[in-house]
Amino acid sequence: QVQLVESGGKLVQAGGSLRLSCAASGRTFTTYTMGWFRQAPGKEREFVGGVGWSGSSTRYADSVKGRFTISRDNAKNTVYLQMNSLKPEDTAVYYCAVDLINSPTVIRTRLLEYDYWGRGTQVTVSS
Repeated sequence: QVQLVESGGKLVQAGGSLRLSCAASGRTFTTYTMGWFRQAPGKEREFVGGVGWSGSSTRYADSVKGRFTISRDNAKNTVYLQMNSLKPEDTAVYYCAVDLINSPTVIRTRLLEYDYWGRGTQVTVSS
């Protein structure tokens, strides 16, 4: 079992920055891939980005590439999502998730491939 708790979501103006955190517990943090997803009102949940076991492997959705950065601190069992140049269309509930894939570098993008989920944190970007 893995427990995930997201934090850091809030209301921010367009062009601003925000850092989300996701604290994990329950299993050896260094042996699973972490992903960030988001779900806007009336839309399906979508992949934002992910990071491999050591943090050196990352993958991003085209919509956030160059603006968002994912990192992880394995000593703190925490993964981060740094969001810069925020846009109103980034407004969503952001979720972190665990993929138990047995690979330190592969980052998958489909929801069904992720095994554990947090409850989400709301990010609202005003124009």
